[in-house]
Amino acid sequence: MIRTACLALLLALLPSFAVQAQPQPGPQTRHWQVQADDGLPLSVWSRLPANPRGTILLVHGRTWSSLPNFDLQVPGEPADARSVLAAFAGAGYATYALDLRGYGGTPRDRSGWNTPDRAVADVTETLQWIARRHPQLPAPTLLGYSNGARLALLVAQAHPQALSASVLYGFPDDVDAGVAQETSAAQPPRERTTAEGAASDFVVAGAFPPQVRDAYVAQALAADPVRSDWREQRQFRFRPEAVTTLPVLLIRGAHDPLATQEENAKLYARLGSEDRSWVTLPQADHVAHVEDGHAAWVGAIVDFLQRPRAAVAPVD
Repeated sequence: MIRTACLALLLALLPSFAVQAQPQPGPQTRHWQVQADDGLPLSVWSRLPANPRGTILLVHGRTWSSLPNFDLQVPGEPADARSVLAAFAGAGYATYALDLRGYGGTPRDRSGWNTPDRAVADVTETLQWIARRHPQLPAPTLLGYSNGARLALLVAQAHPQALSASVLYGFPDDVDAGVAQETSAAQPPRERTTAEGAASDFVVAGAFPPQVRDAYVAQALAADPVRSDWREQRQFRFRPEAVTTLPVLLIRGAHDPLATQEENAKLYARLGSEDRSWVTLPQADHVAHVEDGHAAWVGAIVDFLQRPRAAVAPVD
């Protein structure tokens, strides 16, 4: 009788033991360090599905690093509600986000400056690191945001073999005019960032609840209390006609004051690739990826990446 009762109790407990022994983890942010070609440790964040269908590298903009942009956490909302990393991982992509030099978890190098050529080398090194981690998958997609979109275009021009597609989000320049800003400072200014600056891209009334903007501001200031410093802006030499084989998606918010319709039209017209698309999101601005249009932004990119494509022969 006692043995029978004990066996029945054990059998009743077995399902709960099985659940505890084999949890079903959701995507979580993971931190990596990738060594640049000069030895600097580059901070890379990721969310990884169990069986990825592809890989994506995200590159942030001029002022704020990866976590506030691509893994935003808003009090009172689910942890993955505004996270770009989580959204792409949920769509089946192993997704990584790089902190460029002087941003987030990546230190400055001894010079204290970043340059476009240096950043392109760091992005390319990270793309190659991702490819080595996922040798069974195609080369990564490179998604650049704002200043990161500038870098993504330079990488697509110079190293098309390192990626399988390029997404240019919030591209902020007239490609016919180039980037005009240049610094004459002998030493990096290391200016403090401000709450006003962190909130300045939220411009469309009704596109976001106040707590989203407030969370973005708080996390941006925590991640990047000091502005990263750039020089050699003349290295932003745009030749979109040189991008001839890569699929390219151009995406912007309809009310983005930095990535204007007129200037994006020039970029789109000059792209050399036939496999290109241009999406303008309504009721959206320069931070559409964390606003209430987050799902539409993610959906437009995933649809572009997953649409059927014929094989393209390599160029000799």
